[in-house]
Amino acid sequence: MSYVVGVDIGATYTRVVLADSDARIVDRDKFETPREHPLAPTAAIAESVRRLLRRNRVPEGALRGIGIGSIGPLDMRRGIIVRAANLPLENVPIVRPLREEFGVPVYLVNDCVAAVIGERFFGAGRGHDDLVYITISTGIGGGVYVNGHLLLGKDGNAHEIGHMVIDSQGKLVCGCGKRGHWEAYSSGSGIPKLARLLAGERPELAGESELRTLGLERVSARDVYDAAKRGDRFAVEVVREASRYNAMGVANVINVYDPSLITVGGSVALNNVELVVEPLKGLVPEYAINRPPEIKVTPLGDDVGIYGALALALGLETLPKGFTQ
Repeated sequence: MSYVVGVDIGATYTRVVLADSDARIVDRDKFETPREHPLAPTAAIAESVRRLLRRNRVPEGALRGIGIGSIGPLDMRRGIIVRAANLPLENVPIVRPLREEFGVPVYLVNDCVAAVIGERFFGAGRGHDDLVYITISTGIGGGVYVNGHLLLGKDGNAHEIGHMVIDSQGKLVCGCGKRGHWEAYSSGSGIPKLARLLAGERPELAGESELRTLGLERVSARDVYDAAKRGDRFAVEVVREASRYNAMGVANVINVYDPSLITVGGSVALNNVELVVEPLKGLVPEYAINRPPEIKVTPLGDDVGIYGALALALGLETLPKGFTQ
């Protein structure tokens, strides 16, 4: 029996799974992503892998490979995280330390690229050559197949859809420091900014809101969506505006990549399907010139990226020469 490891590196948490050669997950580990030093995340991953191997009595030589989906931007040719918008570290070495530690191939891709790989081989994307996965979470990102080809770009970052400009006036600043990006308006980190922006533009509506009572400087995206579900008029308006920005972003994706299927995941979307995903079906046609595809929630939930990492480790998806070390 051989085994593979899949890793999902997030700004807040890192998850590591051990799976068999049929991609059946046999054990899991989860820990807060270390932030104190560029070498710390990889050291923590290595310790987690060792722990899973020991706990499951995996024989020496039975580990076949390690696949990793990570927040970016990345430099896939060097196997590093260059600089993540929501993680205060730069030039984090990932591939080489793990390859030297375990003596197996190690594959690193953006977390949303991992997710679209997982979707294509294990989720709703099976049978689709033109596929886009979109995450709406702390940030917004995507992974893309066109004509069966996984899109990567020169450094492996050809999918930063959350940084498409959807507001030419640039009213809000993205976590990356640039203005007008989709992520700044309707991601988990952007929704509170949008609420404060609209409160300034429509003070009479915001003044009656429970969000004002909570304190607009402290509200989270969850607070906004929960209030909207309770019928708070201002929160409903914030969610409506966020849906409009989401529709613009998704329409841009359709116009550029022309997919046959879009799947959506991420905590904001998965926890608020009726307020985030369902409105897209009515709003996207207002902005898309290409025929809109089916848009649905990923059936793999939070594990969609993990399954993509496992697919890489199992060799189901092959990265181009130069993107593996």
